[in-house]
Amino acid sequence: MTVLYGVKDGVATITLDRPASRNALNLAMCAELLAAAQSAAADASVKLVLVRANGPVFCAGADLKERRGMNEAQVRERRMQAFAAYSALEALPMPAIAVLEGPAVGSGCEIAAACDFIVATPAASFRVPEAIRGTVGATQRLPRILGKRLAKDLLFTGRTLHAEEAQRHGLVSRLIAAEQLEAVLAEISKTIVEAPAQTLRLAKRSVDRGMELDAKGALETETAAIEEQLASGDWMGKR
Repeated sequence: MTVLYGVKDGVATITLDRPASRNALNLAMCAELLAAAQSAAADASVKLVLVRANGPVFCAGADLKERRGMNEAQVRERRMQAFAAYSALEALPMPAIAVLEGPAVGSGCEIAAACDFIVATPAASFRVPEAIRGTVGATQRLPRILGKRLAKDLLFTGRTLHAEEAQRHGLVSRLIAAEQLEAVLAEISKTIVEAPAQTLRLAKRSVDRGMELDAKGALETETAAIEEQLASGDWMGKR
């Protein structure tokens, strides 16, 4: 197994588990990451998903050793499977949090950016060297989060965005000392698990869909979510 999956007390944890390879993303991990995201999405007991990694590196990017033996069609298929995994994480109906305690490179940045927000320790960092290595990747999510100019800086130079700078630019939501991380995650998890699952899902859907629309369409998206909540009979004024 390259990805571990478990559910406890309403929290699903997806753990990248190739520490000897710095959690580099290979075909098996693409498939298992997709399967884990699909399992969480289908489980009504899951209210929160945490995406973590074993070892000091969150993800070192694509597995270049695996790629060396591939032809053009296989490289293309590998990329499509990775995109499917990222999209499955991004499409999770419940909140998903990436927990970074080390570097995220290339595919690692994609995995983290596909989550709703990132909680990181100072050891976390981000780098997208695809373009300077002769390939294309990480060109869509990061510009939407960081802005076009900073994303291009990272893509065109391959420089490292350290955790503090990533927080200043909105990629990292919370920067937590390593010794406090588990306590903070427990607090976040408790808050989310105890909140009404439906309203969190509706809020997530409204934000995600609304960001792709103009102001009128975004408001209509929120109004539809309000109507869906009221129709369910489970709304704050009735408690």
